[in-house]
Amino acid sequence: MFSFDRRSRFADVGWIWDRRSADPRYVSDLDIDWAKVLKVIKESGYQSVKSKVGLLNFNKTEVNNWQQLLPTSEFVVVGLNSVNASLRWEDLYPEWIDEEEEFEIPKCPTLPEPSVTPTDVQLDFIAVKLPCNRSGGWSRDLVRLHLQLAAAKLAASASGGALHGPQVLFLTDCFPLPNLFNCKDLVAREGSLWLYRPSLRTLRERIELPVGSCTLSIPLKAEVRPRSEAVRREAYATILHSAQFYVCGAIAAAQSIRMSGSDRDLVILVDKTISDEHRGGLAAAGWKVRTIQRIRNPKAERDAYNEWNYSKFRLWQLTDYDKIIFIDADLLILRNIDFLFSMPEITATGNNATLFNSGVMVVEPSNCTFQLLMDHIEEIESYNGGDQGYLNEIFTWWHRIPKHMNFLKHFWEGDEEEKKQMKIRLFGADPPVLYVLHYLGLKPWLCFRDYDCNWNVDILQEFASDVAHERWWRVHDAMPKKLQSFCLLRSKQKASLEWDRRQAEKANYSDGHWKRKIRDPRLKTCFEKFCFWESMLWHWGETNPTGDKPKTVNPPLSVD
Repeated sequence: MFSFDRRSRFADVGWIWDRRSADPRYVSDLDIDWAKVLKVIKESGYQSVKSKVGLLNFNKTEVNNWQQLLPTSEFVVVGLNSVNASLRWEDLYPEWIDEEEEFEIPKCPTLPEPSVTPTDVQLDFIAVKLPCNRSGGWSRDLVRLHLQLAAAKLAASASGGALHGPQVLFLTDCFPLPNLFNCKDLVAREGSLWLYRPSLRTLRERIELPVGSCTLSIPLKAEVRPRSEAVRREAYATILHSAQFYVCGAIAAAQSIRMSGSDRDLVILVDKTISDEHRGGLAAAGWKVRTIQRIRNPKAERDAYNEWNYSKFRLWQLTDYDKIIFIDADLLILRNIDFLFSMPEITATGNNATLFNSGVMVVEPSNCTFQLLMDHIEEIESYNGGDQGYLNEIFTWWHRIPKHMNFLKHFWEGDEEEKKQMKIRLFGADPPVLYVLHYLGLKPWLCFRDYDCNWNVDILQEFASDVAHERWWRVHDAMPKKLQSFCLLRSKQKASLEWDRRQAEKANYSDGHWKRKIRDPRLKTCFEKFCFWESMLWHWGETNPTGDKPKTVNPPLSVD
């Protein structure tokens, strides 16, 4: 039996880099179970004879224990200077950067590089001890990121043409970055031990990325976009659950993808609330329809908008694909974005603070990543109560792409007139400048086509744009007539639009959209048993404005 020294705190024995005292940010209070370490190493098939082991972030006592554990191995203590004490996570993940490079070229801070002596040593095994301060926001711990990137660089420096480099063992109570060290490369897991045999190609691609979202991973002005080779294993995907209001939007999104020139697969996940009729329309639009079981957000109220939005985690179960570009069903692809398939998980645009917007994001399906997402739904708090907030807690290391690749139809309260006009020009530019236009607020297909109905609701006017609205309808008009029938308005929605118009008239909104006569033929087209939407207004306290009887039609039960 080995006799290990249990004193494993930096404060007890000093810093492994021969400093007077340890940097407290790097200190891990993990009590290492050396018997489990040996068990995991042996079961992995690792051959310790004459192998070279790199040790990162261990104190002198722990280094001695490693030498007892693997007496036939040669040990290299990896040098790594501390991150500057003034550096914060927000420096790596700023809320805004100058993507257009109008005033400056965005740059990222540099993190100290790992060093080994002699410099040409080839490591066979790398062990890293990571701090895990669960009370202090461990998932955005700059030191944890620094240590994991250092480990990745050490592993990626392996020479030769092997598919896999040295094994990497993390000792930590908190899971490593799932999109740097992928769970598909996890050889063994035992409590606080995580042993990986990572792909060299993948690691080398990852460490070439910016350290954070402090600069773009794809330059906005690049003349040549990266290309992806594995066409057959890539797809666009979206999800519909709990409501059928987005069926029309998903059909239009599919139309826009094909109009952009992409021939990638289109996959849509639907639950039991989506009818056979609507599934037929989605399939006719080009979507491969897959039925899923919804996933409930355990922290949501019953019947709340976010009750079932954790169903998005099912994307990671699309393992017949290597890469997925997820898109929300309320956007249009204006220019081909197939080049995003060459980017890693998670690639997305910035949202606010240090967070990404999940409306367009690159996903790498994996059943073990899906399980990781499911394992923590009871403990992780989402900042917005939804899937976007949750995913931002799992994938804190993400890669920024230009906002033109998920441009929000939104005029911020502080936007100056020049800024507003610039956005309007982008919405209508032909040929398009934007890659993706994301429709916030009331959706175009739920408005009359005559104008953007967000104008008639005070709190939604920040989302109103007739130019963007008209652009969506151009895509709609390019759809086959049978598919357009899935965008007809229900009687209740017509009544709701008229109610909003009357409230705008009462308030005498200065934009004057409420004065416009509705010529949208859907106003007098009905496909429901109850077509007299005007009578609904009586129950809402309004009088019938017209005696016209809507024309009744029946939508197709199936689409060829």
